[in-house]
Amino acid sequence: MNAVPAIGQGFDAHRFAEDPARQLWLAGLLWDGVGIEGDSDGDVAAHALIDALLSAAGLGDIGGLFGVGADAPGAGMHGCDMLRRTVDVLRSHGRMPSSASVVIIGNRPKIGRRREEAERALSDAVGCRVTVTATTTDHMGFTGRGEGIAAIANALVL
Repeated sequence: MNAVPAIGQGFDAHRFAEDPARQLWLAGLLWDGVGIEGDSDGDVAAHALIDALLSAAGLGDIGGLFGVGADAPGAGMHGCDMLRRTVDVLRSHGRMPSSASVVIIGNRPKIGRRREEAERALSDAVGCRVTVTATTTDHMGFTGRGEGIAAIANALVL
């Protein structure tokens, strides 16, 4: 039986870390600046994409796959490693990613100069084309105040 193509959406948001030693991972890349709080590397783009993929395949969400908390199976994992594991789970259920997009929401880091590199990193991890865009919230909300960063992702799964 062939699975019907399906679209999923994911969202993730984290605050910036208070620990200046925390690395900033976003869209599979290491950036300059203080990192993002989280059980794993805090990569909101990768996490939103994971939820979009799992949603499209009807396989739950990131918490169900990787757990929640410092002792969870996903604790300390890199976002791209989490994406690869997610794609393995999809394939084990007869599904495969076809295309995806991620919108990063925040004041920093500035995505434009590394957009193509971010798209390559996420595309390599997922195995299909992933586009990356970015926006701000014009100083509104926690992302606008520079307290954190968020991402929304959509994925088409066959």
